Amino acid sequence: MTTSLIRPDPVAEIIDRLEAESYIADPSIGTALYMAQHLGRPLLIEGRAGVGKTEVARVMATVLEARLIRLQCYEGLDVSSALYEWNYPRQLLRIRMEEGSDRTVQDREREIFGREFLLERPLLSALCEPDRAPVLLIDEIDRADEEFEAFLLEILADYQVTIPELGTITALNVPLVILTSNRTRSLSDALRRRCLYLWIDYPDFEKELRIVRARVPGIGERLAGQIVRFVADVRDLDLEKAPGVSETLDWARAMMLMNFEGIDRDSVDATVGALIKDADDLDDLRQGALDRLLARV
Repeated sequence: MTTSLIRPDPVAEIIDRLEAESYIADPSIGTALYMAQHLGRPLLIEGRAGVGKTEVARVMATVLEARLIRLQCYEGLDVSSALYEWNYPRQLLRIRMEEGSDRTVQDREREIFGREFLLERPLLSALCEPDRAPVLLIDEIDRADEEFEAFLLEILADYQVTIPELGTITALNVPLVILTSNRTRSLSDALRRRCLYLWIDYPDFEKELRIVRARVPGIGERLAGQIVRFVADVRDLDLEKAPGVSETLDWARAMMLMNFEGIDRDSVDATVGALIKDADDLDDLRQGALDRLLARV
């Protein structure tokens, strides 16, 4: 008689390990991370602000016991800030030290453009990590210019980069690359084709309640439920900046800090700055919707 071995579910294992670090994931997140790890493909995560896109990379670095290398994108980000630049003061110092020596110009050039004079920025650091594959977070790629996005294609396609003075550098350990986007602009088809894709939306009531319980230790069940329900109703309003999960957690911590045990007008007035971060949205909430939302809670 033969017995069949039950293979563990790798996706469920990832979800459990994320939850052990207080990150509540669903099967879509676990599956995307599993595929990104084992297919060696970058993972592009899109979603509204504050739903936990960046936190995925942070928690995965902890789960994998890997170094987290973060590149925060912004308008005007260039290669020298993201990849490498030469240590010019040190190069000049070496040139002055070599004045009067009988070494050839070619020998001097080879020395000052060696690896010891290279300042590694996040992208190059991720390729050169010697011990184990790091987690490379390219955060808010939609804020970078299209030219920088095009530059990323070589790195994301082959995990290598060419430095004219040194040649082609290939990753020692292929990093787990996670890109995040708030969709402030459209990303190119070329970039999307090189990535796996994950969309993270606002969580449903049960999931967000689990997130609050995990991230705000000691919160009462009644207060946690009221907070999650109130935030869900606020998101249905026509606000300029709807609160994300991060604002839910901020508000829950603020309510506990102020020793409120439930939601009423006084507690909302006192702590609403932790939930609503726009003046017009705050006026809209106080002038019309607040009484109706409190009645629902």
